[in-house]
Amino acid sequence: MIAPLLEVRGLRKYFPLAKGLLRRVTGYVRAVDDVSFTIQEGETLGLVGESGCGKTTTSRCILRAIDPTGGEILYRTRDDTVVDLAQMSAGQLGPLRKDIQMIFQDPFGSLNPRMTLFDNVGEPLLVNGMRRRQDRMDHVVELLRLVGLRPEFMHRFPHAFSGGQRQRIGIARALATGPRLVVADEPVSALDVSVQAQVLNLLLELQSRLRLTFLFVAHDLSVVRHISDRVAVMYVGQLVELAPTAAIFSRPRHPYTAALMRAVPVPDPRVVGDDGILPGEVPSPASPPSGCYFHPRCTFAEERCRRETPVLQEVTPGHFARCHFAAELELGVG
Repeated sequence: MIAPLLEVRGLRKYFPLAKGLLRRVTGYVRAVDDVSFTIQEGETLGLVGESGCGKTTTSRCILRAIDPTGGEILYRTRDDTVVDLAQMSAGQLGPLRKDIQMIFQDPFGSLNPRMTLFDNVGEPLLVNGMRRRQDRMDHVVELLRLVGLRPEFMHRFPHAFSGGQRQRIGIARALATGPRLVVADEPVSALDVSVQAQVLNLLLELQSRLRLTFLFVAHDLSVVRHISDRVAVMYVGQLVELAPTAAIFSRPRHPYTAALMRAVPVPDPRVVGDDGILPGEVPSPASPPSGCYFHPRCTFAEERCRRETPVLQEVTPGHFARCHFAAELELGVG
């Protein structure tokens, strides 16, 4: 079998907490704590969870925008060699940067306001060796057409575009180097709902045409359901469930995932839904609870959940959950 394009094994990212005049380390914030998943070439994996769960930190570790504390990030290169991005130096990562690109959440903040559309989109081409200006201009024209923008816009500045158009510019810039893996960090959360649909459909079209692989980070389950082949759910830095999209929406195996499903509004005024509100507060990743991190808020928790840390186990083929009772629970989502 062909190795996955990306395999993350036991990824951890701890941020030290320092106190006092001598700034002694007194603890750590476990932003990402033992996260493992794979992404096959041409697949979209949706990474979801509430704010502060560690999903953006996970994506930044994969991009090596920040250095992970531990774990492996195995990437299959174009010649089918598997390398560990977590162990590579900046010099070794350089040639691979063009293969792994990112679409940012804020379409305006991610663009240089002092640079024209041509310079914003063409800069990655210049950095990667395309010195001739006309060659860059020709390539930018192709990219703009690819994302649904008119080439004559290339000499305008970012402030002249709407939010949806700016996000298309960001997508064009991410595609400039011909990447294989694109990390999309909540790329539609700052857009109007009607524009969100247009951008999502554009990403699906580009994936089909260019055979792209996506790690799609989001907190909106309806968006993830529309675009993802599989869904991974995070809670306090840990992956608590991973399954194909249809399976996780029809029968979630972790109580936290089920609560997220119940919180999604139903577009029918006759349906009396469950608001999905959980008791208690999200624990701090600096001092997570013992055993299962979710047990203080879980209605199914038993003494075992307080003492033993659950592992991510395969409940049914391809469906993983970090819960002691994942195989027994019947979790309604309606």
